[in-house]
Amino acid sequence: MGIGRSWVRRHVARALFAGCALALAVPLQAQPAGAGLTVFAAASLQGAFEDIGRLHQQQGLGAVRFAFGASSTLARQIEQGAPAAVFASADEAWMDHLAQRRLVVAATRRTLLGNRLVLVVPATSPAQPSLKPGIDLGALLGRDGRWVTGDPAHVPLGRYAQQALTHLGAWGAAQTRLVRAENARVALAFVERGEAAAGVVYETDARLSARVRVAGVFPADSHAPIGYPVAAVTAHDTPAARAFLRLLESEAAHEVFRRHGFTVR
Repeated sequence: MGIGRSWVRRHVARALFAGCALALAVPLQAQPAGAGLTVFAAASLQGAFEDIGRLHQQQGLGAVRFAFGASSTLARQIEQGAPAAVFASADEAWMDHLAQRRLVVAATRRTLLGNRLVLVVPATSPAQPSLKPGIDLGALLGRDGRWVTGDPAHVPLGRYAQQALTHLGAWGAAQTRLVRAENARVALAFVERGEAAAGVVYETDARLSARVRVAGVFPADSHAPIGYPVAAVTAHDTPAARAFLRLLESEAAHEVFRRHGFTVR
């Protein structure tokens, strides 16, 4: 069943507005002296990295400016000269994209964290699907229901979701009812507002909202391992960037990540 044109226009407009807001929040000119450290990080890292930023200040290392969004968007902005000193991606592919262009410092690259892929539904939904081969998403969504995840064309979350549903034999039918979100947090918001009957998100994002519940965890072997690589950006590889990366590998930071539900590698 097709998605209504008015619904598409409304939500495309919302996504475009969000994209413009991100672009405005991350200017592409050089920072003035003393502007502080700028870190670009995947949207699903937001809560944890904001806590790390406070830890950074408490340790006398100064303020951190964060830009959160889709890894693809952030990587492309770095490619265009955005003033990021550190990049944290939600998959290896977008870090590879920058590494191939020598835009990140290879010696600083580490994959620090892992996550799990889950199916969420509104908190009031009684749905309890079994995430195994042969799953019938149509039965879960109902006649007119839609589901949401990151856009598989460029968002790591969407790529993991496509891999998982392909593995379960459900992608062919599922993609016709997909709402393609700009990033993981936007996908979660669709389910929170009841604008999607289900969503595929990271477990750490699902934990953030009382308005959704986890209806199932995708088998680990149904998709590529979820990893979060970080690295210094070549054009802004400073002692401050290296200090931030060392902080990410400290036990204090690991405690923050575990508290937010990430797996520390």
